Amino acid sequence: MNPDQPLQLLGGLTAREFLRDYWQRKPLLIRQALPDFQNPLEPDELAGLSLEEEIESRLIIGQDRTWELRRGPLPEDTFASLPERDWTLLVQSVDQFVPEVAEVLESFRFLPNWRVDDIMVSYAAPGGGVGPHYDHYDVFLLQGHGRRRWRIGQQCTADSPLIDGLELKILADFQQTDEWVLEPGDMLYLPPGLAHDGIAEDECMTYSIGFRAPSASEVLTHFTDFLAQFIPEDERYSDAGCAPASEHPAEIPPEAIERLRGLMKRHLSDDRLLLAWFGQHMTEPRYPERVAGENLSAKQLRKELDEGALLMRNPSGRIAWSRLEDEVMVFASGQSRLLPMRLQPLLDLLCSAEVLHEANLAPWLQDEDAMRLIRELLQQGSLIFAGEDDDE
Repeated sequence: MNPDQPLQLLGGLTAREFLRDYWQRKPLLIRQALPDFQNPLEPDELAGLSLEEEIESRLIIGQDRTWELRRGPLPEDTFASLPERDWTLLVQSVDQFVPEVAEVLESFRFLPNWRVDDIMVSYAAPGGGVGPHYDHYDVFLLQGHGRRRWRIGQQCTADSPLIDGLELKILADFQQTDEWVLEPGDMLYLPPGLAHDGIAEDECMTYSIGFRAPSASEVLTHFTDFLAQFIPEDERYSDAGCAPASEHPAEIPPEAIERLRGLMKRHLSDDRLLLAWFGQHMTEPRYPERVAGENLSAKQLRKELDEGALLMRNPSGRIAWSRLEDEVMVFASGQSRLLPMRLQPLLDLLCSAEVLHEANLAPWLQDEDAMRLIRELLQQGSLIFAGEDDDE
């Protein structure tokens, strides 16, 4: 994608201009970001997903300070007993279950694939909403059906007061600065931490494209756990050559902290291990049980491709890669491995092609390393045969 090409999705801005002036800085309203947008999901279909055990969903009833939260899976008779207004259904990761919803992500390829988290879809009866709140991540709010009024407020932090006694994190103080009504095809971008409140003007559906943004505490906790696997037990704090204890033997001197910092620094500065952890973490599937594959021999794989089989990325899996000095590291649904640099074009193909088939894989069919990688991704479940998820 040309970063300097104006995009309708961004209201005529180029990707470079949007990332420079708006991304993680300020909101942007785009009228008809997707002109003539056809809602890919009916309300009844969304309700059906909320009944499934494996799918994360929430039902929020009420308004003002009377919100009630019910978590899915919801009982089948739930929707027959709901009032005519003031409730919202939210379903996470709908892109992993409905291919037509996943297609919406194709418009957002100006951002790294590994930063995208999922598409949450909400249905709201008139007056429905989830109250004034803020998110810790960037989000694009695409209106799919009906109209929703969005109010924008102040920049929030962890210290922003919330209403006590609610399971939902609703802001106690909302300071409105702007207000817009979005219609189908309109979209609103919001940076992290910005207070917002969406209220359905009439029956409506909204598609929320959210992004992964691990917290500093999450990074430190998970990376150090990962790092500990590679540190031998006999590597310990050492103070060889230290000075005699002072007249205050219970005192921990600054020199001890410097030695401790040096011990930590030796490992925390290992960029290769940091990359391995980060790539694995950012490709970790939300629903790992949906990432499972089959073991094929090289001969069986060639036979399948010769007979017209199509391969595709598992909607519930993730693949990314990164260049090193003389190798390339591939990350697939929470796992990683090193590959020869000559396989980098194949990784590009695996991560970008709509489907893989004998024709576009032709340059790699005689390459043992390439075929081994494809077989491993099939066995792991990051790649699947097209059509395998149609009945899931």
